[in-house]
Amino acid sequence: MSAPVSITQNGRTAMLKWHRARRCLSDPVFTGRRVIEAMTVGASIEVDLVVTGDNGFAVLHNLELSEETTGSGLVSELGDDALRQLYLRDNTGAPTDQPVMLLGDLCRLMAAGSIHSDALLQLDYKQDETVLNDAAIRNFREATAPVASNLILSSGSARAVDLLAGLGETTDNPSQKPRIGYDPCSEETITALQQTADYRGFVDTALATSPDAEMIYLAWQLVIELDREGFDVIGAFHDAGRRVDAWTIRTVNDDTRPIIERLLELRVDQITTDDPQGVASAFAI
Repeated sequence: MSAPVSITQNGRTAMLKWHRARRCLSDPVFTGRRVIEAMTVGASIEVDLVVTGDNGFAVLHNLELSEETTGSGLVSELGDDALRQLYLRDNTGAPTDQPVMLLGDLCRLMAAGSIHSDALLQLDYKQDETVLNDAAIRNFREATAPVASNLILSSGSARAVDLLAGLGETTDNPSQKPRIGYDPCSEETITALQQTADYRGFVDTALATSPDAEMIYLAWQLVIELDREGFDVIGAFHDAGRRVDAWTIRTVNDDTRPIIERLLELRVDQITTDDPQGVASAFAI
């Protein structure tokens, strides 16, 4: 089967984003081979970033090492070279032969490969701006500049994205800056929204908080809940010229297929999934 890049139903197409660099549910997370594969075929793919003890960025989701890697302790307590000596764990917790990557390592792999013009790697920064110092910001920009045109930087902290991407700062080469995304679905925000039902205010606040974001990342549960309440949150962001990603469909089954179908009906632009291959197979024409 061809690479799972998108799905189409009833004339509506959505990109499939490879969540945590997985092409299929059995994949371990964050392997370089899957990122390069996605970049080659023109897919959308996502990895997470956390700050290291050397003010670099590890391609990991958790702040603590033991669940995802063969290490222990906090990512922030280890330097970059020490992190490179660790290996990723598979879905059963067993060590793999795939090393932990740093952002710079990943970007060099991308630069050395063949990148499809449509390929887009989402860098989802998992912390906030308070742990970013000048060295971390400099390291991020140096690492990403050579491949920035194929990157989109996102976070729940719009301020962190502003600092890392240098928004508002002049540059002789704008192509060295990544695109911008924003995830407004913090637990606190969703709790408040459930209490106030101010759905329009939710959209307006997100747009004001991250005015440069071209992609808005929404929990699929929120999209479906607001749809049942009669509010088309995807349409509201579309009206403001933004694209929408719905996260995260783990896999396709009898429970999730109707959700995917409704997301397509609502014209979602992208669906984040841990099983792009399975979703694409289920929706193959």
